[in-house]
Amino acid sequence: MATRHLILVRHGQYNLSGETDILRTLTPLGRDQAYHVGLRLKDLALPYTRIIQSTMTRATQTANIISQHLPNIPVDSCHFIREGSPIQPDPPVHHWRPEPKQFFEDGARIEAAFRKYFHRADPTQKKDSYEIMVCHANVIRYFVCRALQFPPEAWLRFSLHNCSLTWIAIRPSGRVVVYTVGDIGHVPPNKMTTT
Repeated sequence: MATRHLILVRHGQYNLSGETDILRTLTPLGRDQAYHVGLRLKDLALPYTRIIQSTMTRATQTANIISQHLPNIPVDSCHFIREGSPIQPDPPVHHWRPEPKQFFEDGARIEAAFRKYFHRADPTQKKDSYEIMVCHANVIRYFVCRALQFPPEAWLRFSLHNCSLTWIAIRPSGRVVVYTVGDIGHVPPNKMTTT
């Protein structure tokens, strides 16, 4: 029986002033961050099975740069892992207050993504699998809480750098192991950002 490995990558720094998703493109620094995370993934030399990318511009651009380092790995797009408001955070924060309906819309979608990707390997799978998922901080933080069976409302209690790596393994027994959350050692210190 095999272990499923999910390596979650937060997208690179992007243009926050873009009014629509198509205008929220990676900055030059964000492209450089994506280059470094792509190089890190290549250097790990794992037998990746695929890259799953959010359909948001900043994530697809990050995945495209990563793919330059991993040219033979297939890329799939998934709208379920788009950025959103997964659940009302506890404690609430005063600087960020989405409309309550946003939690219902985004929360159902992000929970569906969790259920789609976070499961044991098929019993017939003989070798461990390694999937790279390029998405967003809110999604990744929610996934970490859910995978570890922590209260999902705690998702906003930690932060993730742009192009950081979060590595989660799901054993055949169902046991979940988190190897790293927000690993950013591959990005030079003067190029680290959280926006």
